[in-house]
Amino acid sequence: MLSVLFLPIWSKTDPSSQQTVVLTATTLSFTNPGPNAAAPTTTWPIAALSALSAAVAFFEIAQYRNRFNQLKLGMLNFLLIVGTIGAGFYYSGIGERMVNIKIPGVFEAGFYLPTLALLLNLLANRFIRRDEQLVRSMDRLR
Repeated sequence: MLSVLFLPIWSKTDPSSQQTVVLTATTLSFTNPGPNAAAPTTTWPIAALSALSAAVAFFEIAQYRNRFNQLKLGMLNFLLIVGTIGAGFYYSGIGERMVNIKIPGVFEAGFYLPTLALLLNLLANRFIRRDEQLVRSMDRLR
């Protein structure tokens, strides 16, 4: 999730005017603005959600002695990652309207990495739950 802060999330180039709109975690702006280009838009919700998600993930790893807390933090992290993806969609929609509407934009690596983080978070929750079930079954055997 920290890599989302540094990689572009979405971009779109208009071939006729050679204007390019790039969405990063902090701004939605033109790389080579024309005379009638819109002012850069701040996209701080994407940066805040991805940084908070990374912090929750690190804290979740440190809670290895309490699996129930890990599961709760995993669900919170799931919501934060989904929020990051949703904010990326929202601001890419704003970017679509900034340049030629007929040409679609391109999602970059910064968009696909939260999807990977979401998958890995779901797998982590699954294995934490499995560990808790194993510990409970061993307690029953004693």
